[in-house]
Amino acid sequence: MTIGNKFYLNGIDATTGQYNVAPMELDQLAAVVKGVKQDDAQTSWFKRVLRKVGLRHYGLPEGVDPADVKQSGWGIVFLTDEDAAIKDALRPLIEHRKKQIGEDKVKELSYTSGQRRAQWLAANGIGAGAVDPTKVPYYLLLIGSPEKISFTFCHELDVEYAVGLLHFDRPEEYAQYAQSVIAYETAAAPSNGKEAVFFATRHRNDPPTQVSADLLINPLSDGAQITKYNYRARKLWGDDATKDALMNVLRPAADAKPPAFLFTASHGISWPKGHKQQMSAQGALLCQDWLEFDKPGEDDYFAAADLPSDASLHGMIAFHFACYSIGTPQLDNFAHEPGTMPPAIAERPFIAALPKAMLAHPRNGALACIGHVERAWECSIVTDGAGPQLLPFQNAIDCILGGKPVGYAMKDFNQRYAALSTELANVLEQAGFGVAIDNLELANMWVGRNDAGGYLVLGDPAVRLRVDEF
Repeated sequence: MTIGNKFYLNGIDATTGQYNVAPMELDQLAAVVKGVKQDDAQTSWFKRVLRKVGLRHYGLPEGVDPADVKQSGWGIVFLTDEDAAIKDALRPLIEHRKKQIGEDKVKELSYTSGQRRAQWLAANGIGAGAVDPTKVPYYLLLIGSPEKISFTFCHELDVEYAVGLLHFDRPEEYAQYAQSVIAYETAAAPSNGKEAVFFATRHRNDPPTQVSADLLINPLSDGAQITKYNYRARKLWGDDATKDALMNVLRPAADAKPPAFLFTASHGISWPKGHKQQMSAQGALLCQDWLEFDKPGEDDYFAAADLPSDASLHGMIAFHFACYSIGTPQLDNFAHEPGTMPPAIAERPFIAALPKAMLAHPRNGALACIGHVERAWECSIVTDGAGPQLLPFQNAIDCILGGKPVGYAMKDFNQRYAALSTELANVLEQAGFGVAIDNLELANMWVGRNDAGGYLVLGDPAVRLRVDEF
């Protein structure tokens, strides 16, 4: 977000309590953007896809409803050299989907590490802008570490498909997640309550959390999506958004049910490359307990280690608006000098520990977690000169609370990514021809594009809330 002539990047460095990147001058950020090379082939693909996703069937054959997994199909994508124990662990989920939607609508596909989107689709007989469920189903669950199935591949595939990524450290965690999904979808009744919880920190001298609390959480928690489907809304905001309060949401009283939907907005904390806590606590949710700009202690943030063994998460879908809340790439694509390689912020790309722990919880976990790879930005919420821009969030919540698959709920974010990518390429081309481009406009467009492409579903994209049975 911009204040004066500076651009503030989200995220708090856990070792200092300061922003993990100092506020950048607009001219400095604009120079970075102008130094980014554009991929003409990718831009052409975005343009073709936008023509398709603007149609009601999103590139699927006419008459196929993208919100109906039985029509649009489900596929699971394994690495070509995947461990047989992981495949065996997920076999029950595959068989469950076959019983649900029919064997002919379920496919097992393979991916060779390093393949780009166009290469992989072509290998399966598909070109850009066309979704043929008989070859590649619309709902795709990708299995593997982001070291082998890159975040970039996931984001680009997500533009045309409903994508979810799944990666755990042990085969037993894959088995636990599969069992949890099957148990939720086959139980006599849902295990959670018809409640949506909104959790938002708001620190007095911290513009990013003020924006997310005031301009995101307030309207979403009071929005038409809540009343439309008769959910109870609970808001933990500002001083109420403590670590204990979040713990009570995830571990409700014995006579209470967990909420069906949890939306959090806070800083995600980060650790320097090589730090012993980076893998275990990167993207942990910084709570209101933090004394702003002091070095945060373990009592100030909610990490995977804080998730209790008696947590009650079964049937929950969580959306974390926070930096690194789903994953961390190896390279920093936002803060680097023009003409230089982006610095390494991690020894390798990885999935955040907290959502992994939520999905693989031994008492049956969450159905899916939505969050951000890299930093989350306020331009997701408000655009300079245009005000709040909440439609992708509102539509995602409407889809989730209305019982549509979580992968389908991300369609507006994916379409925004394609649209902004196309627009940015056009503007940079004009700048290359000598046309004067406003630095603020350019910075907002670039950050907005990268931000929109950073959202990702962790879990099966076909899962959905059993809204008619609450």
